[in-house]
Amino acid sequence: MSIRVGFYRHFKGMAYRVLGTARDSETMEELVVYQALYGDHGVWVRSAAMFAETVERDGRTQPRFTFEGEATDLFAMPENQP
Repeated sequence: MSIRVGFYRHFKGMAYRVLGTARDSETMEELVVYQALYGDHGVWVRSAAMFAETVERDGRTQPRFTFEGEATDLFAMPENQP
């Protein structure tokens, strides 16, 4: 699975920046390392499989995270931040 570094929008509407991927040292599971672009700008990890999956909300199936653009500068902020 390939998750691109860049800006994403969560299906609930909030903006995130994917910083890269990592592997769990015990299971070798691929993880996505991402940062909230709101609030305290916390850094999170989620399994790549879960990051890329679809979810159902209000009777609609949609991606959990939608890619919105490249991040050539890790400190840049997206233009359409919530």
